[in-house]
Amino acid sequence: MKRSRTKKNRMLPEFAFPVRSLSACFPRWLRRCFFRLKPPPKYIPPLGSGKMSARRRVLAQWRGVDLTPLETARAVRARRVGDVLPQVTKDLHMDQRRAEAEIVKVWNSLIDPNIVAHAQPVGVRKGTLFVNVDSSVWLSEIVRYRRKEILDRLQHSFGRDLIQRISFRVG
Repeated sequence: MKRSRTKKNRMLPEFAFPVRSLSACFPRWLRRCFFRLKPPPKYIPPLGSGKMSARRRVLAQWRGVDLTPLETARAVRARRVGDVLPQVTKDLHMDQRRAEAEIVKVWNSLIDPNIVAHAQPVGVRKGTLFVNVDSSVWLSEIVRYRRKEILDRLQHSFGRDLIQRISFRVG
């Protein structure tokens, strides 16, 4: 390490002096990459052309190209929420999900209290109601003797299309 003298004639290491530029502190390979980057532009143009300029319209007319379908496709079509919301709820199957949540809520009042104490519904998927049971003893009791009764009660209350079968598991 080189040593240099200060005003008071003391020997100090070279790095103790203030550096003229920040780039001198970094290795050459890093300076080449980092310090030559240009700042981002102040205005970033939007993607796509947006409105057609007069020049583009004249060029399209001269070329014999009809650009009205492109212009209508690019136009933003705002719609009312009341018009869009029914289709969104239909696409997300919200009615079916609401019924699935109702099954979990109504389980306690619909099924025998002895079974409710040891079995709780977890959810419905593709027509199958999944139920967690406390122990294997209760699992065998419910599967052997009570499955049909539970399925009939739930299908009577919610319909056969929503609950087609029940799957019990220890959990």
